[in-house]
Amino acid sequence: MSFIDTQNEFMAHIRAPQKNQKPKGIEDRRMAIYRDLFFNNIAGFLSSGFPVLKTLYSQAQWDKLVRAFFSEHDCQSPYFLDIAGEFINYLSSGYIMQEYDYPFMLELAHYEWIELDVSVANEDTSELRLKSTELTSSALYLSSVARNLSYQYAVQHISTEYIPSTPSEQPNYFVVYRDDDDNVQFLATNAMTALLLSIIESNAGIEFESICQQVLVHAPNFSEQQIAQGALSTLNAMSERGIIVTKNQH
Repeated sequence: MSFIDTQNEFMAHIRAPQKNQKPKGIEDRRMAIYRDLFFNNIAGFLSSGFPVLKTLYSQAQWDKLVRAFFSEHDCQSPYFLDIAGEFINYLSSGYIMQEYDYPFMLELAHYEWIELDVSVANEDTSELRLKSTELTSSALYLSSVARNLSYQYAVQHISTEYIPSTPSEQPNYFVVYRDDDDNVQFLATNAMTALLLSIIESNAGIEFESICQQVLVHAPNFSEQQIAQGALSTLNAMSERGIIVTKNQH
């Protein structure tokens, strides 16, 4: 057997020791050290990254979830910081829900992960803060360290004392962003703010007049003047926080 084959056998056993035998000639006591080390590292990252989600499971259920992720998901990044994001990818694609999982499982996990995502996001150095007088004449962008989000469940309230059985009547909207002191902030918003930010995010560099025209399509009951006034007020509040920016075009 080649060295690469031995390596593959070694890793297969560490990831799923119940399914894959350890390589021949290696003492089980030594293998146990590696099995525990690798698994406990992953378990530690997930426990610290998803503390609320973890409290909703028994220890056995949580260990089963961590083991499923560890054994089934092929991470695309070698960095520890990316483990939480890989866990989100696993829950949204490869994971088979268990009878004791909650329907809000993925949304809650995403809500807990997004703080890390924003805290380590690379800032676009070409981005510039906007003055209120520049909003109607500048190309507008969603900041590279801001995320426009909506959840069907009230994820911000979920705990062992509050476990919703059905989605909220209306979506729960948030902007998560990094402020000037590099602290991550969560800002509850509404449907109109979410729409404005979504239009800017989908049409990077869009200008104010075009934004208003797109909003008018979604909200035909409002006049152009009402939309322009509302959009200007909202975007001014977003630009003050650095959520909406423009860019240095040179």
